[in-house]
Amino acid sequence: MTETQSIQAWFAGRLPDGWFTGPAEVTSDNDEILVVGPLAPPDIPADADEAAKEHAHVGRIKRFREGTRDTRMQIADEAERQFRRKVAWGASSGDVRRLFTTMSVPVMTRLRLPERQVLDTLVESGVARSRSDALAWCVRLVGKHEADWMQDLRDALVHVQKVRAEGPTTI
Repeated sequence: MTETQSIQAWFAGRLPDGWFTGPAEVTSDNDEILVVGPLAPPDIPADADEAAKEHAHVGRIKRFREGTRDTRMQIADEAERQFRRKVAWGASSGDVRRLFTTMSVPVMTRLRLPERQVLDTLVESGVARSRSDALAWCVRLVGKHEADWMQDLRDALVHVQKVRAEGPTTI
């Protein structure tokens, strides 16, 4: 079992029954574990417009966030001790997805002049407030437009982790 599978299994067993209408999406990196679950949809009148529907879904997520805060904090404390990383939470209702208490982790990189010029253009045009924001924007854009390719890479990494785990142990 990979570390990712272990984390997912731990949360599957630890999350209270009835919180979500399906399995929680549990993702992680070396710094953070993110748990996002689907909520039961609110009762929305059939003739409601899109803005009203969105407000209902946002309200459902807010109610979940407020009503589960103490239990989520307790679960997060346990997970942080066990997995040595912070836990962030989120929920989805309909097409609305909200994350709460997520981390923003600094990442160092070295960029040559042409790459810095790309970031500076995004800042100067008002797309981003800083080079840091511009770089985050670029990463989100690649993640959004190359989702299938990124998933293939993640799947390949899971296979690599599995093969490593089955290999010989080092002394």
